[in-house]
Amino acid sequence: MATLPTQADAVIIGQGGIVGASVAHHLLALGWTHLVGIDAAAIPTDAGSTAHASDFCYMTSHDRLSCYTTTYSQRFYEALGHYHRVGGLEIARVGDEARLDELKRKVASGKAFGTRAELIDADQAVARFPLLDRARVLGALWDPDAGLVVPRSQRVAGRLIEEAVAGGGLRTFADTPALDIDVQAGRVCGVETPKGRIATPLVILACGIWGPLPAALAGAALPLMPVEHPLLFFGPFDDFAGSGKEIGYPLLRDQGNSAYLRDTGDPRSTEGGQLEWGYYETREPRLVPPREILSRDQARLSPSMRDLSAEQIAAPFERALELTPRLAELGWDDKHSFNGLLSVTSDGGSLVGEAPEVRGLWCCEAVWVKDGPGMGKILADWLTHGRPELDPCGIDIARFYPVQKTPGHVLGRCREIARKIYDPPVHPREPFESGRDLRRGPFWPRERELGGYFMEAAGWERAHGYAANETRLAALLERVPERPVEWDGRHFWRVANAEQLAMSEGVGMINLSHFAIYDISGRDAEALLERLSVAKVGGDTAIGKGVYTHFLDAAGGVHSDLTIVRLAERAWRVICGGDTGHRDLIWLRRQAEAFGLSRWHLEDRSDGLATLGVWGPRARATLQALCDSPEALDAPRFPFAGAREIRLAGLPIWAFRISYVGEQGWELHVPFSYGLALWDRLFEAGVVPVGIETYANSRRLEKSLRLQNVDLLTDYNLYEAGLARPRVKAADFLGKAAYLEQRARAHQPATLCTLVMEAATDGAGRPRFPVGQSPLLDPESGEVPIDDLGRRSYTTSIAYGPSLGRHIALAYLPHGYAEEGRELLLEYFGEHYPMRVAAVGYRALYDPDSRRPRS
Repeated sequence: MATLPTQADAVIIGQGGIVGASVAHHLLALGWTHLVGIDAAAIPTDAGSTAHASDFCYMTSHDRLSCYTTTYSQRFYEALGHYHRVGGLEIARVGDEARLDELKRKVASGKAFGTRAELIDADQAVARFPLLDRARVLGALWDPDAGLVVPRSQRVAGRLIEEAVAGGGLRTFADTPALDIDVQAGRVCGVETPKGRIATPLVILACGIWGPLPAALAGAALPLMPVEHPLLFFGPFDDFAGSGKEIGYPLLRDQGNSAYLRDTGDPRSTEGGQLEWGYYETREPRLVPPREILSRDQARLSPSMRDLSAEQIAAPFERALELTPRLAELGWDDKHSFNGLLSVTSDGGSLVGEAPEVRGLWCCEAVWVKDGPGMGKILADWLTHGRPELDPCGIDIARFYPVQKTPGHVLGRCREIARKIYDPPVHPREPFESGRDLRRGPFWPRERELGGYFMEAAGWERAHGYAANETRLAALLERVPERPVEWDGRHFWRVANAEQLAMSEGVGMINLSHFAIYDISGRDAEALLERLSVAKVGGDTAIGKGVYTHFLDAAGGVHSDLTIVRLAERAWRVICGGDTGHRDLIWLRRQAEAFGLSRWHLEDRSDGLATLGVWGPRARATLQALCDSPEALDAPRFPFAGAREIRLAGLPIWAFRISYVGEQGWELHVPFSYGLALWDRLFEAGVVPVGIETYANSRRLEKSLRLQNVDLLTDYNLYEAGLARPRVKAADFLGKAAYLEQRARAHQPATLCTLVMEAATDGAGRPRFPVGQSPLLDPESGEVPIDDLGRRSYTTSIAYGPSLGRHIALAYLPHGYAEEGRELLLEYFGEHYPMRVAAVGYRALYDPDSRRPRS
């Protein structure tokens, strides 16, 4: 028996699965040499999800990063000779036009993110998969690159591990659970096992359904829950007897029934000539806390394979027989059918990156087989180079605030995600039902009284519009177009556009209490913020001056956008968006450690300071009428980007003159205890409550303002985004070398442009209001423009701008396309709409000062 090493550069917990194997493979490929992999079960696993996974790989997704990891994984499996590119179908049944529309959306997302899905008719679908009842099929999506990992992903994991061990870079130990993860002074320093202790500065969790357990040993929380997934086998199925195939027909998704089907090829193949039918429960998914997963000696088949009852799947199976009658002719192998366990997370995304609670504890959790090698590459690149190729904001474990990782919140959100694994189609603006009313600012009672239409972000309840304004602003509402197609208007309230018009004609107030606000002070505070910020925020920056700036990564990618205000000689206020705030906080702390800066203090003011934006042509006059010193708000005395303490009707207010909506005005920061009083005084003065829709979407796009994690990403730079500073500051900052190299280019590979939709009527004569991200096409070739770095063009943001009366979008276009007047097409639900480039780089299309459009 091999002796457990006493030291390692990294320990992978959960080595036996496809994720752990992929992580080790990619780390070794990047030059790592002393890895130790441990697993509580066999290596490769005989207990984890990899051991029973269906091993499907569909390329289709509405998520850019998922398309990247899946297409990478498909190529990886294929290069190893372990992939059968048999293709995959997704079926829309007769009478389910909504599902057919969803397939059209998937085709568009494929074009946007680089997959090759296409829509086919019912006859073509049946020709590819003859087991279908033609009378039940409305249409289908065809994914030519979909296929099966063969003979099993478990075998691929075994091969990767064997090669890694043979190369000398990895040592593995089966039946070796982690008993404890030793954390000292907030950093990992070792792993305790029954066979001894391994000293290491780095632990990587790839434990799948067990992930929260070892994370808890280190004091970290993973918002993940295992869920049961019924999987049934029928046979004997001998259509491919003698073929030697692992699979004969394409993969089949029947997502309107939340189910899938595949054959297992030749009876002599790995799975022995059967039909495999899987189902995801949509009403009451059975979540299984990780601590309740059976041990190997207790489980009938495997800890991740639980017993299944026929009653559990009775209704969906009846529907399956309608679509594929052949199932009724075959016997059900009840002894080998089971409930497989798979991981779901509280927002549906994977959990990758360094845990916020502990340095050196990295995660690669909640990853499907189809993404395993791709996620392994992302983690290896991140650990080795400091960043992956694509912005990992959607999978970064640091995206969650601590309150979003409490057990009750995780349970409710994971249950919702489990219901939506396959069905129904998830709208881009789909809100959660559970975990609501978690964070409510002081204005919330008044917003509720006004009939606020609340949506949630980062735990905060945010009103996107107010029902009371439907009467109050009835005349303005008549200027707002109806949205006759339900999908376009879902989770949108027309009154929001009327509220924007009211603000532009007078004065409005917007609740911005979701801001993440960090006050930073101390001897090293200036050095830290200067080392992180592209703009100068220290030096001779005046006290009371605010600066819009960005944090870059070492490669010059845009990691954060935020505003920093100097409060005193050694004190600053850092204001971040709610969605990005916790990730920015972790970035600040980790970079301070990397810079060797420790003499600074951070006070999190997010839950104590409420923010109310007051904007519009009458903003100054309205506030002066309430201000104890009205002259203090005169433009010469209170310049743009200035901040100071004022008193409004006696209330202490920290006022910051800035605008994300273009209109003149201020952000008013007030302690929660004064919040209601401030709201009431402004409301009595005639200030119109305006929903966050105006701030976050419609007016933002009229002003061509960018949003972090949507329009601003680490795989694009500030010059491409049109936000580079006129001059480069003298002080060094993270990413400066890359920033200077980007500045020296003759031109950028791509530029973020503002586009307008020239016509928005579909083939049925209905006005459309696109939501979500859609591909842009060259009108002549019909192809998506691709820049020199292989990045594809799609709408990063899109909204209808009521002040402009146009649909406005942002999109990165290759250098040759980034020119005003350039015509493109937007694909939305299978139809094409003409688009025109109205601005290259940052230029607003609407100027509130002149009250007229620029384009």
